[in-house]
Amino acid sequence: MLLGIDLGTSSVKVLLLGLDGSVAGEASRAYPVHAPHTGWSETDPEAWWRAVVAAVHQAVGAHRGEVQAIGLSGQMHGVVLTGAQGQALRPAVLWADARSNAELDQYRALPDAQRRALGNPITVGMAGPTLLWLRDNEAEAYQRARWALQPKDWLRMRLTGDVATDPSDASATLLYDLQRDAWARDVIEVLGLRQDLLPPILGSAQVAGSLCASAASDLGLAEGIPVAAGASDTAAAALGSGLIRDGDAQLTVGSGAQLLSITATPKAAPEFGVHLYRAVGPNTFYTMAAMQNAGLALEWVLSVLDLTWDQAYELAATVEPGCDGVSFLPYLVGERTPHLNPHACGSWFGLRRHHTRAYLQRAALEGVAFAVRDGLQALRKAGIHPSTLRLAGGGTQRSFWRQLLADTLREPLQVSSVTNASARGAAFLAALATGTRADALPVAALGEPVEPDALHPDLEEAYLRFQDLYGRMFV
Repeated sequence: MLLGIDLGTSSVKVLLLGLDGSVAGEASRAYPVHAPHTGWSETDPEAWWRAVVAAVHQAVGAHRGEVQAIGLSGQMHGVVLTGAQGQALRPAVLWADARSNAELDQYRALPDAQRRALGNPITVGMAGPTLLWLRDNEAEAYQRARWALQPKDWLRMRLTGDVATDPSDASATLLYDLQRDAWARDVIEVLGLRQDLLPPILGSAQVAGSLCASAASDLGLAEGIPVAAGASDTAAAALGSGLIRDGDAQLTVGSGAQLLSITATPKAAPEFGVHLYRAVGPNTFYTMAAMQNAGLALEWVLSVLDLTWDQAYELAATVEPGCDGVSFLPYLVGERTPHLNPHACGSWFGLRRHHTRAYLQRAALEGVAFAVRDGLQALRKAGIHPSTLRLAGGGTQRSFWRQLLADTLREPLQVSSVTNASARGAAFLAALATGTRADALPVAALGEPVEPDALHPDLEEAYLRFQDLYGRMFV
C-alpha cells in the first residue's frame, strides 16, 4: 500500500491507497496558524509533526505492516529555518505572511535578465523575500541555520534525516531559474543570501531517503520504508487529479484558490500576476493564477457570523444573486493574482438596516467567486484559454457553491471525484519512486459538468460593482 501525506496550511491530510488506487484509509488533523503581528502567518513545525503522527495512525489502522512507500506534498512558498539535524530554529513562516513587502525592492533592483529568469511576479510570501527579511531582522537565527526548507521538505527531513527539495517547490521560491531548471545562483549572490541554505534538488518521483528509526517508532510503521521527494501541493493535486497532458486545466479551491493549466511550452507572464512553476513530470510546467483568499476568508466569515457550513449555505440560498447591493472584498491576507497587492484588505460594503446574516454570507461567497473570476481573466490575458476546466478541492463539495462558481465564471465545470487530490498525488509519487504502477496510474473520474445557468444580470452587475469597489479602495 502507498501512503500519501499532504501538509496543508491549517491541517494535514493522510491517504492510504491500495495498489489499484482504491482508498484503504484516510484522516486529517488540524493545527493552528498564528499571527503574532499584523500581517504575519506562522506555525510551529512541531505542531505539524504531532498532527502527522495522529493522522497516520488513524489512516493506516490495521494496515501498518502493508505500507510500501511514502510520498509527500505540502503548502508552497514557506520557510523553515533548521539546524543541521532538522530542528526548527523558529516558527515556520507561511505563504500568507506579508512581512517581507519592503524586501521586494531588492528584487525590483535586479537586472532585467535575472528577473525574467525567475519567470514569476515579485510578491510577498515567497521564500526569497522571506529569507531577506529573516537575514535583516533575525540575524542570529539566520546565521545559525543550516537549512532553509519548504514545509514538506522539513517533514521529509523529520521522516528520513535526509535533506532535499524538488523542482515544483523550488520553482516557487523566487530563487529558481526556470530557464536553467536550477537554483538561480546569480540572483542569490546579488541579493546577498546564503547559497548553502538551499537544499539539493531531486525529481519529485525520486526516492529521497528511507523512514528513520525514530520517525518509524512515532508513526507505528516499519523502519526503512522508502520516501519520495514529493511535490508542492498544487503540483501534486494536478497529478492526483489526472492533469498530465498539455492544456489540462483545473480550479482548486481550498484555503486559497488556484487556476492552473499544464504546459510543455512554458511562457512567463508576470505582468498579469500569473505564475509559472515546474510540474511533477520532467520538462513540464504549469501556469497558475493564485488567489489567496478562498476558504481562508470564508472560514473567517463563518466565525464572525457564528455559522456552521450547513447554516451558511442554507442562509445564502435564501438571497437573490447580487445580494441587494451588498459586496464583499475577501482580501484578508492581501492578494496575488491579479493585483499583487499585500495591502489589500477585506470589507463588506453596501449594508443597510434590513440586511441580515444571510446577505453577508451570500456576499462573501460571491466575493470569493468574483476573485476567482479575476484570476481566470488574468490567465486569459496571459494567453491561456482552457477548453475544459475541472473543479477540485475540499472547498467544492457543496452543489450550491459549485453552481455559483459556474455562474460567475460563465464556464462549465467538470467536478473531479478526487477529494484529497494533493494527498493522492503524493501517494502516486510514492508509487512512481518505487516502480509500483508506474505504467498505469488510475485516472480520476469526472462527474457531469456543472453548466452555468442563464446569465443573471444582477450577478453580472455585482461583479462590476466588486471590481469598481476594489479600484476605489486600492488603486
